[in-house]
Amino acid sequence: MTQKNLSTWLKAVIIGTGIFGLVVFGWLVPAYGASFASMNPEFAYCYWPWLVFLWLCSVPCFASLFFGWKIASNIGNDNSFSFDNAKHLKTVSKLAAFDSAFFFIGNWALVLMNMSHPGVAIIFAPLVIFVGVAVSVICAALSHLVYKSAVLQSENDLTI
Repeated sequence: MTQKNLSTWLKAVIIGTGIFGLVVFGWLVPAYGASFASMNPEFAYCYWPWLVFLWLCSVPCFASLFFGWKIASNIGNDNSFSFDNAKHLKTVSKLAAFDSAFFFIGNWALVLMNMSHPGVAIIFAPLVIFVGVAVSVICAALSHLVYKSAVLQSENDLTI
């Protein structure tokens, strides 16, 4: 597989992920929330706080797609092991860590405001947080490896 093909496939996956995210956060979550609120009017006051919270949680995810696009473009330009890619991966790592912490704090804030069930925070939140931390650690490790490779490549370029 050539660098150009790999870049094209990565961009296709990024576009597909973005579309899927827009469908989930733009249609599925609001529709499910509205349905739940209409069937359970006693919980209707929780609809907008939860919807805004989930939308805010999606912002770092979409920002990560932007940096993924930049990485895919660099790969397409035969610049896979660059300092820019290391920086972008580190940024994605920080975004994932921030999103995990924000989700944890926000989930428990909603529990304390009596807008969520503690079972949701105890069962669902650790799963989401684990995935976010895993993405953060993987991107940090890849950033380190890409940085080391960029250093080796720049040293190699200087030799005759």
